[in-house]
Amino acid sequence: MEQSLGLEEIKAARAAIAEIIRVTPTRYSRSISQMTGYPVHFKLECHQKTGSFKLRGAANRILNILPDCPGVIAASAGNHAQGVAYAASQLGLKSTIVMPEGAPLTKAEATRNYGAHVIQQGNNYDECYQVAVELAAEQKLEYIHAFDDKRIIAGQGTIGLELLEQLPEVEQVVVPIGGGGLAAGIASALKAMKPSVRLVGVQAQGADAVYRSFLGGQLTESQATSTIADGIAVKRPGKVTSKLLLEHLDAVVTVSDEQIASAMLLSLERLKTLVEGAGAVGLAAALYQPESMKPVPTAIVVSGGNVDVNLIARIIERGLHETGRLATLQLTIPDRPGNLQKVLNIVAKLGANVISVTHDRHQEGLALDWTQVTMSLETKNQEHIDKLIQALTNSGLKVKNI
Repeated sequence: MEQSLGLEEIKAARAAIAEIIRVTPTRYSRSISQMTGYPVHFKLECHQKTGSFKLRGAANRILNILPDCPGVIAASAGNHAQGVAYAASQLGLKSTIVMPEGAPLTKAEATRNYGAHVIQQGNNYDECYQVAVELAAEQKLEYIHAFDDKRIIAGQGTIGLELLEQLPEVEQVVVPIGGGGLAAGIASALKAMKPSVRLVGVQAQGADAVYRSFLGGQLTESQATSTIADGIAVKRPGKVTSKLLLEHLDAVVTVSDEQIASAMLLSLERLKTLVEGAGAVGLAAALYQPESMKPVPTAIVVSGGNVDVNLIARIIERGLHETGRLATLQLTIPDRPGNLQKVLNIVAKLGANVISVTHDRHQEGLALDWTQVTMSLETKNQEHIDKLIQALTNSGLKVKNI
């Protein structure tokens, strides 16, 4: 397969999928622009049908299959599954999606609701992929790859065309990277139309194959992936996408899960938008990797907003910890009447709010006349936490921020 991607192919994809996808909005954020020191806009693909950009590529790929094809099949745990299922249903085709056995029920149900036959088999994407490829051969189904296909990449590249129309002054675009289809498509469109645009790819630290490939100049595979940004948890980027990424990207950075959670929380608070982990990495990079950014008009691509509801509370809590608005302090204090009250008085004086207190005098290694107190506190920021710890320490207590 030829590995270059021309602007005309992306424009053709835009015309082909126009009746299936929606043009997503671009929004300026004054508060986040103040945080970064330069204008920041968000391309909200979380407002796309099915909740992510994946529909664009899936629609363009399915539109190009032969009319006598009995159906399509894909392996996915989430967004690609829903994109393929919806696009196939709109075009009158049957779809089969192979998902991991442990896939969230909400994602499996959403995929079924878009008209797909869902098979849950395998423990991870790689095992699902093998099952899907075997079924494709047995049943003569068309396999729809999640990213390593020029027609998929061209579909994702339509975001770049929209972005330049909505924000012609943009000088820097920040894009999430998993398998690389989204970033490769957007990069191909932007570099063809406005070569001066700086392109920054972002990966999670626990799934950083493209980051290491970019540093080494050749395709590199991760040994394993572990990140809350499951939408970009890919061990090996595609051959086609890697060539395009190495050719077009100006920088690749990584962010931690704690930073991703913090960005998800900030999106809820400042953008009033629910963003999935993969969609939040661009904002995390702008906030926590400032040295990798230039102070120019910037667009951050929010790739999706499909978050498992069971994870939202944990992600919010993680984000609050990361930003210093939630603290868990472990104290060792003399086990005498009134000492816990003294601790609470110090906390109250410094303006922290107590969420919970656990009092345990049976910890292993604890002296008989001492007890361990664990407090969960609402705080203002890390400086506030430091002042609390200092005040408690000055009163003769042993304090640890856990």
